[in-house]
Amino acid sequence: MDSRIGRKKKRKWFYWFGGIILVLLLALGGAIFYFWNQIGNTVETMHNPLSRDNDPERQKELEAIFKGKKAVNILLLGVDERSGDKGRSDTMILLSLNPKTNAMKMLSIPRDTYVTIPGRGQDKINHAYAFGDVELAMQTVEDNFDIPIHYYARVNMEGFKQGIDALGGVTVVNNTAFSQGGSDFPKGEISLNGEQALDYIRMRKNDPKGDLGRNERQREVITAAIKKGARFSSITKVGDILNILGDNVKTNLDMDNMQTLFSDYRGTRNNISTIEISGSGQTIGGIWYYVVPNSEFNRVTTEIKQHMNAK
Repeated sequence: MDSRIGRKKKRKWFYWFGGIILVLLLALGGAIFYFWNQIGNTVETMHNPLSRDNDPERQKELEAIFKGKKAVNILLLGVDERSGDKGRSDTMILLSLNPKTNAMKMLSIPRDTYVTIPGRGQDKINHAYAFGDVELAMQTVEDNFDIPIHYYARVNMEGFKQGIDALGGVTVVNNTAFSQGGSDFPKGEISLNGEQALDYIRMRKNDPKGDLGRNERQREVITAAIKKGARFSSITKVGDILNILGDNVKTNLDMDNMQTLFSDYRGTRNNISTIEISGSGQTIGGIWYYVVPNSEFNRVTTEIKQHMNAK
């Protein structure tokens, strides 16, 4: 008799425990579905294909890259958008991701770099965006560096600030003490919120290296954001991050592309190296430019192509 009562109690405990697990699984499944649905909605809002993406040959090229797990190049454009003015590309960074070597190259392009803009002649590279939006900016980078640009992501700098805040800030190592925008940045390891991060990457007038020092800080902050965004703790903030992305980012990457980047290319974030492009400041026609010799363009092109082809 006692043994039968004991068995009944065990069965009740098992059913009770099993019910709890079932409820948790259903709740988790609901949360996953919600987040997946939110991601899909956000990506749809962000998705902004270019006219050249409609070319059948280009579509085949892009499909072959992900299918063959080849290196993919993405141009990041940080834009200061104001009411009635689409602005200029304040930041231009080329990311080259090679999943076969699990490595990423990051090239910051100084915004005053003297280049040939297709159909516009010689001018500052950041003017390409003002003249012809993302498409002309991508074409200008491709033509001057002889490197294919497969995708782009245009980020409103206000969204950059909000994104850093959503991550809980970032930590970087500052090599030059300075003040900017009401904030002081001492040498050494410092933590930055969104507003501070924006001030940190914008300063260049008081930097001994000028625009090159500014570019270094941009790469530092973006690298820190990439690494922090990949941590498990950031998952709890996915709702806030998705809202910020949807309002401030445009890209020709679609949902399938992003899934592939996450599954096949995410290891590249653990091995990020940077490329600095050397030139000199020159005044031409009364305007200051950053003039890069052809030999330096060739060096940068060679380094990125070797990275892309490495196995």
